[in-house]
Amino acid sequence: MLKKADVNIPRLISSYYTEHPDTNERSHRVSFGTSGHRGSSVKGSFNEDHIMAISQAISEYRYAQGIRGPLFIGMDTHALSEPALRTSVEVFAANGVLVRIQSGFGYTPTPVISHAILSWNRGSGAPVADGVVITPSHNPPEDGGFKYNPPSGGPANTDITSLIEKRANEILADGLKDVKRIDFKNALSSDNVRSIDYIIPYVKALEQIIDIEAIRSSGLKMAADPMGGSGVHFWEPIADIWGLDIDVINKNVDPTFSFMPLDHDGKVRMDCSSPYAMANLVALKERYDIAFGNDPDYDRHGIVTKEGLMPPNAYLAAAIEYLFTHRPGWSDNCMAGKTLVSSSMIDKAVDSISRKIYEVPVGFKWFVDGLMSGMLGFGGEESAGATFLKKNGTVWTTDKDGFVMDLLAAEMTAVTGKNPAEHYRRLTEKFGHSYYSRKDAPASHEEKSKLKKLSPENVAVNTLAGEEIIA
Repeated sequence: MLKKADVNIPRLISSYYTEHPDTNERSHRVSFGTSGHRGSSVKGSFNEDHIMAISQAISEYRYAQGIRGPLFIGMDTHALSEPALRTSVEVFAANGVLVRIQSGFGYTPTPVISHAILSWNRGSGAPVADGVVITPSHNPPEDGGFKYNPPSGGPANTDITSLIEKRANEILADGLKDVKRIDFKNALSSDNVRSIDYIIPYVKALEQIIDIEAIRSSGLKMAADPMGGSGVHFWEPIADIWGLDIDVINKNVDPTFSFMPLDHDGKVRMDCSSPYAMANLVALKERYDIAFGNDPDYDRHGIVTKEGLMPPNAYLAAAIEYLFTHRPGWSDNCMAGKTLVSSSMIDKAVDSISRKIYEVPVGFKWFVDGLMSGMLGFGGEESAGATFLKKNGTVWTTDKDGFVMDLLAAEMTAVTGKNPAEHYRRLTEKFGHSYYSRKDAPASHEEKSKLKKLSPENVAVNTLAGEEIIA
C-alpha cells in the first residue's frame, strides 16, 4: 500500500536561506521551462540565491524594454512561495520597480495576475504593467516555482525567458554582486511597494465572460474544491456577489498538502486531472449538479459530473463546441486553439460547426498573440488548462484560467440542461469514440537538455501505429 512521504517544512524553509547552488552543477542553475524556473530548496535548485538572481534579471529586462508600470506579483500556497515572494520584493523594490502584492500576503492565482496585467494595460495610457507568479503549479509540496508574465499577460516566450535565464545564471556565477536589495521592512514602507486587493475586481468582472445569470436562475448546486490552492479565498466572494449555490468543500491551507489523496505513483500531487488526486471530490459527485477542483495556482481545472471526473480532452471538446455556438458577440472568423497532443475529437467538433482549428506545439505561450488579437476564441491544452474570450469577443486572460473553465461547466449545464459529460457523449455518438492515454516519466537535467535540442533530423521513423508522423 502506498504511504505518504513526510514533508519537512522547517527544513525546506531553512534550506531556502542556508543552501547555496553550485553553479558548476547543471541542476543547480536557473532553468526556465514553459512555466518558469522550478526546483526544490533541499536539492539546491530553488534557493534564495536563485530568486535574487532571477528578480535582478527581470528588473534589468524591464528597464531595457521600457516597462515602467507596476509589476503584479502573485503566489500560491506551496511552502517556498512566501519566502520567494519576500526575497523578490526586496530585490524589485531596490531596483525601483513598482510592486503590487495581495494585501495581508494573501494568495493570488495565475489567471488573476494575467487579468490584472491586461486590465491595467487596456487603454489606460499609463506605463505598461507585467507580472510574476510564484508557483510550481501542481508539483509536490517540496517544490517551488517562479515565472514571469510580460505585458501581454501570458507566459513569456522563449526569447524573453532565454534572456532572463542567461542573465540570472551570470549573476549567480558572479556571486550575486550585481543584485540590488533592501530589507523587507524597508521595501514594504517604500513608495515602490503597495498592497492591493486582487480578489473583488476579478470576481466582479466574471459576468463579462460567464453567463452568471443563467447559472443563478437555474439553482444549480455546485461544489468547489480548492485543493489547498491559491483560489481558496475566491469562491465565497464568487458565491456571495453573484448569488450562486457553491459549497467550498475543503478550505484547508496546509503546505504539506497532507489532506490530498496520493496520486498514481504514490506522490502528493495536486493534479486536478488525476482521478487519484481528485478522489475526495469524485466521492461527492451524487450530491451536486456539477463540481470542480483546481491545482494550486488555478491555471488548471478538473470537472466532476454525476458520471465522475471528465478526461481533460473530453471537456475541451465539449466546451469548445458549446462556446462557439453560444457566443454571438464573437467574430465569425475566430478559431479554436489546441495543442498538437490534444484529441482529434476537438477537430471533428470544430469542423462540424464550420469553424477552424489553430494547432500549436505544447505550451500556452503559443496562444497569447491569438487571444490578444481576438483571432482565437479559445485556447486549450490537453493538460487541463484553457481560457477563452469575453462575451463581447475581447481578451479576458492570456494565461490559463481554472475559474472560468469551472464556471463554464456550470453555465453549460444551466443553459442546456445537460452537463458537459452529456455534451461529450453526444459528440461520441456523432463521431465515434476517441481514445487517449498519457504517460508521465521523470527526466534528468541532462535528458531535458537533449530533448530541448531535438530536431526533426534526429527522428528516424516516419510512422507510428500505422499513421504518418506529421509534426
